[in-house]
Amino acid sequence: MVLRYLVLGLLTIRPMTGYDLKRAFDSSVNHFWAADRSQLYRTLAALVDAGLAEIEVVPQESYPDRKVHRITESGRAALRDWLASPLEPEDSRDPFLGRLFFADQLDDDGVATLLASRRAQAEEAIAVLTAEAARVEALTGDGGPDPAGVRGTRGLALRLATLRNGLAHARAELAWLDETETEVRS
Repeated sequence: MVLRYLVLGLLTIRPMTGYDLKRAFDSSVNHFWAADRSQLYRTLAALVDAGLAEIEVVPQESYPDRKVHRITESGRAALRDWLASPLEPEDSRDPFLGRLFFADQLDDDGVATLLASRRAQAEEAIAVLTAEAARVEALTGDGGPDPAGVRGTRGLALRLATLRNGLAHARAELAWLDETETEVRS
């Protein structure tokens, strides 16, 4: 359900083809919401069917016609309603914690490998999010294309806030892993 609103939000930035949407998704919201290309295309089709988005077919020579999706006024209203609605409780699912919960079934090396794998993921997340934050900040001042829709003070601040949230979570994960590894060794 959330994916449809994220897609609507991205369509407020600019009209997009499915390909454009996947690129924008991966460069803007993928650090807090994952979706593959087929999910995005299904969501676009459902939004069009519901009248929340519309398609403009743009003919091209030597290539298939481009299907450019635009948010409709009904789509903007649906997005605003969702943004203003009360937050729903979140279901937490973390496969790593499921593994860790039962990791007493592993030997010491197995537990160490499991924790090291998670540490590598957190370190990679920090690297990716730090690079993305630098890229977003650089986009705002060069006058070039704005594919992630970051220009504008409030838009920039809110988009960077999501990146800082991801960084804070990854850094907290590393601190927690330090504590956990210390406890497991003792």
